[in-house]
Amino acid sequence: MELGQPIAVGRTAEVFAWEQDKVLKLYFDWFPLGGIKYEQSTARAVVESGVPSPAVGEIVRVNERSGLVYQRLDGSTMLDNLMRAPWQVFAYARDMADLHAAMHAKAAGAALPAQRPRLVEKIISARALPETLRDRALAALEKLPDGDRLTHGDFHPGNVMITPPGAVVIDWIDAARGNPLADVARTTILLRGVSATGQGVSPLLTRLALLFHEAYLRRYFALRPGGREEYRRWLPVVAAARLSENIPEIEAWLVGQVEEGLGSHR
Repeated sequence: MELGQPIAVGRTAEVFAWEQDKVLKLYFDWFPLGGIKYEQSTARAVVESGVPSPAVGEIVRVNERSGLVYQRLDGSTMLDNLMRAPWQVFAYARDMADLHAAMHAKAAGAALPAQRPRLVEKIISARALPETLRDRALAALEKLPDGDRLTHGDFHPGNVMITPPGAVVIDWIDAARGNPLADVARTTILLRGVSATGQGVSPLLTRLALLFHEAYLRRYFALRPGGREEYRRWLPVVAAARLSENIPEIEAWLVGQVEEGLGSHR
């Protein structure tokens, strides 16, 4: 089947136009079918929670690859908008914090997996994490509390679509039932990683990431006061888990974040 050029390309899949009001997220052939079924069930649970997110449809087989059909959204990501209008950095950061706080006000459904086992799995599988740090990160995680809130697991401006009706959150493959402060820590590690290492992006985005993060964090804790000390304890644990993603250009920085964070919270 001729699909034309992809609308977007990610690490696990390409996105193509599909019928009138839908898109096809077509996974690369190495991605397991079980992972696609998991994303489908997770996406349905998120829609049922009431958080603005695209409706999910059936799994299809196209050109010997499996894909998942989603509702098509008219708009662009917050990241794309920010690059076109960098002077809006503080407004977009506040908007993203508002979305995150609203998400964390919702209890997660039973269909979503628990956050803690996934973090344990990621820390154990992080090849770049020295064994002594792995043990300390797992011990630190053991002391942190669970939660029952809806968490995204990869919340950043590239996963927020700005549409005419309003903002919509996308890419829920890492959604879980857990502690919202761990989710905030993940956003911090993502944004600070860009500002600290560049990750091959433009100097403008490197600077914007720092400004965006500061404004986002300030707004989030204004909306959900308290928890800053616990949030700081989550940072090295989440950094250790991110090392499982095997991104060479940030591995040294992440290991440094784990060392620094665990050293100050023994």
